[in-house]
Amino acid sequence: MLLMRENYSETALRTQAPSVTVEPGSAGAIRVLRGQLLRITAQGDGAVASLFGFSLADPAVWLSVHHTRVFSNSYLLGSGMRLVNNRRRPMMVLGKDSVKRHDLLLPASTRAFLAGRGYQGEEGCLEAVKSELARLDMTVPKLPDPINLFMHVRLTRAGEILPEPNLTRAGDSITCRVVMDTQFIVSACNTGIEGNDRPAPLLLSVAENLHDFNAE
Repeated sequence: MLLMRENYSETALRTQAPSVTVEPGSAGAIRVLRGQLLRITAQGDGAVASLFGFSLADPAVWLSVHHTRVFSNSYLLGSGMRLVNNRRRPMMVLGKDSVKRHDLLLPASTRAFLAGRGYQGEEGCLEAVKSELARLDMTVPKLPDPINLFMHVRLTRAGEILPEPNLTRAGDSITCRVVMDTQFIVSACNTGIEGNDRPAPLLLSVAENLHDFNAE
């Protein structure tokens, strides 16, 4: 039920974006229309996918990890959870999830942050996303913090954020039903977070229904 489509005109022309591979140290983009499914698949062990999303109708409306936490009253991302924008409106709903461990607290990495932690010459998530936006000729008012899919961290009762070994394996994935026409940008850059600092490639794919993914 979580991945069922909401109503839209079945006679409307529907375009479907081709799959995109995001190489380590870079960011990739994919457009997803309302009612379509977005799947993000780890293609290597230890992958982290830093997810950003902007409304195609208005780039001033973006996927907001902060509003998602407040809207859901949770810092944990789970099946059935609505991921909302900065106007507190749902953009997508998490359905299938083979990892069930994601981060809704940490900001995107930068070159300066990575260099300061000893990762010399590595591209930061923030810079990679800016480069991808420039390639798309897309201007946005700000870059929000991402939703860090597959990142393994733990929040202690004392309020500490503790990194844990990333147990994501090649082939793991999440699938969301998108409820707003959205330009998604996903970074596969080094997070600089211990245990989650081995970038791996990602596959972004779109389908109308779950069984369509099996036909790829």
